[in-house]
Amino acid sequence: MAEQTKAAAPKTKAAPKRKAATAKAPAKRKAAAKRKSPAAKSTVRSNVRKVENKAAAYERDVRKAARKAEKELEKEYDAAEKSVKKYARLAQENSRKAFLASLGFYGKAYDQAQEQFGSLQERMETRRAKASEVYADLVKRGEKVEADARDAIDDIEIPAIGDRKALEAKLAKARARFEELKGSISEKFAA
Repeated sequence: MAEQTKAAAPKTKAAPKRKAATAKAPAKRKAAAKRKSPAAKSTVRSNVRKVENKAAAYERDVRKAARKAEKELEKEYDAAEKSVKKYARLAQENSRKAFLASLGFYGKAYDQAQEQFGSLQERMETRRAKASEVYADLVKRGEKVEADARDAIDDIEIPAIGDRKALEAKLAKARARFEELKGSISEKFAA
């Protein structure tokens, strides 16, 4: 029967035959990577830690330098800002002073003009007063000249209208006398 069952069973792939187990020596393992001793591992770890610590120290130094540079930059910025504000204030003060100086100049010029105008008015008033005195003197003198001229005309005797030469001589005498009086008046007022 055993044969029958073999024949009736479908053919399948036969499993590879195993080798018979023989007492063999245990298989040699591949040489594993050399394991470091615990002392070697701690040395590597300590070296890594040292490198990490140095990196952290450098990072701290860089951050510290960056903060320091930032503070210095802020100080310089603040100083520059103060300087700009100072110069802006100075420029504003100087422009204001220049404006005030120009106002002072115009004010002084105005005061001087007022002063000169005042002195001119005083001079004009004194001259007007003097002119009215001179005018009054001229009127008096004119009255005197008129009286002298009438006396001179009365002194002139005109016997006849026909004696023209005698009349012209007397008229020339009267004109000379008038010119003489006129010269004496101008000498008085010129002085």
